[in-house]
Amino acid sequence: MTYINQIDNSIPVAQLALVVHESAASLGRDVDRFISAKRKKDRQHFVNNPVIEGYSKDTYIVDVKCNRFGTGEGKAVFLESIRGKDVFILLDICNNSLTYKMNGFINHMSPDDLYQDLKRIIGAIAGKAKRVNVIMPFLYEGRQHKRNSRESLDCAFMLEELYKMGIDNFITFDAHDPRVANSIPLNGFDNYTPPYQFIKALLGSEDDLIIDKEHLVVISPDEGALDRSVYFANVLGVNTGMFYKRRDYSTVVNGKNPIVAHEFLGDDIDGKDVIVMDDMISSGESMIDTARQLKQMNAKRVFICCTFGLFTNGLKSFDEGYEKCYFDKVVTTNLNYFPPELKTKPYYIEADMSGFLADVVDFMNHDVSMSNVHTPAEKIHDVINKYNERQQYDFDEIGKKDS
Repeated sequence: MTYINQIDNSIPVAQLALVVHESAASLGRDVDRFISAKRKKDRQHFVNNPVIEGYSKDTYIVDVKCNRFGTGEGKAVFLESIRGKDVFILLDICNNSLTYKMNGFINHMSPDDLYQDLKRIIGAIAGKAKRVNVIMPFLYEGRQHKRNSRESLDCAFMLEELYKMGIDNFITFDAHDPRVANSIPLNGFDNYTPPYQFIKALLGSEDDLIIDKEHLVVISPDEGALDRSVYFANVLGVNTGMFYKRRDYSTVVNGKNPIVAHEFLGDDIDGKDVIVMDDMISSGESMIDTARQLKQMNAKRVFICCTFGLFTNGLKSFDEGYEKCYFDKVVTTNLNYFPPELKTKPYYIEADMSGFLADVVDFMNHDVSMSNVHTPAEKIHDVINKYNERQQYDFDEIGKKDS
C-alpha cells in the first residue's frame, strides 16, 4: 500500500497545529504552505467530512509569543486555543540572529536561550494538547553526546527533560551521533537524513556528472561521518573513502583538541569527481583542508554536502578556498539559519527540505508508517536514471511531488 493510500485510509490523530518559533519562521512558513496546498488539492474527502473539523486550512500556524521582561526573563503566551490539537513545535536552535534586551543591553540568543523558549512553549501548553511533537532539526547539544571524562551529558539530559515535560515525539535531522537516542529507549526519536535532497540539488546544478565507479567517489571527512557516506555511496553505486583526523590530545583549543593532519584511506581518486559528506560545517576549517588535499590528489571536482551549514567563523575562508579552487560547490539544507549573503555565493547550492518536513508532519498527523520517508533509495535511483538518460527534468517540480 502506498503512503497516499495509507493517508487516505487513516483519520488524523487530531486537528493539526504548527507552533513555529521565530528562530525557524521562514522554514515554518514553507512547511505550512506545502501542507495546506497538499490537503486542499488531494484530500477533498477529508475536507468535506464533518467528523474531521479544520482539516483543510489556509494556515496551520498558531499564534504564540515568547516575550521578555526587562531583566531578560521570559515567558511563552498562546493567543489562541490549542486544546485537543496535534501540536508540532518547530524551532532552530542555532539561529544566532535573534536578539533581546536585558537591563538595556542587546543580547544575541544562544542555543541555551532558544532551548529555554522551547520549554516555555511546552509549559504554556500545560498538557491541554492531544499530542506534543518537537521538531528540532539541529539537535541541541548533539555534539556533547558522550562522556570521555568528568563532563556533562547535555544532549541526553535534554531528551530526558523534554519527555518528562510531556512531549510525545522528537524529530531531528542527521544527529551527530544517533546513539544518543539510547538515553530515552522507551520514547520516540526520529532521525532523518537528506541524501535524496543532496543528489537532487547536485544534479539540478551540474549537467555533466557521471554517476558510476569510474567517475565518482563519496568521501567521509572523518570516522564519525562514515556511516552516512557508505550509505550514500551504496545507493549511488560508487566507491567510498575516508579521512581520519590525527589530533593533538595534549592541547585544547576552543573546547576541542586541534587537528594535526588529515590522513586518507581509500582508492585512487585521480580524475574523479568527489562528494564529501558530513553532518555539519561548523568553522569549516577541517572541511576546507579535506577539500584542499583531495584537489592535491588530482580530484576533478569536489562537492561538499553537509546537512547544516553553520559557518561559525563566517564565509571568508570559504571564499578564499573557492578562489583557490579547493572545492567547486557547497550544498547545505535550509534547516538552520545561515548568513544571508551565503545565497549570493557562486559556490552555494541549497537543498530545500521544506517539502520533506511537510511530509513528515503530515504522515505523523495521520499516524501512518514513516518508512516512506526513511527509505528514499527508490527516489534517488529514479532521479539518477532520468538524469543519466538526459531527459528534460524539472527538479523543482519533483521536489514538490516527491519530497
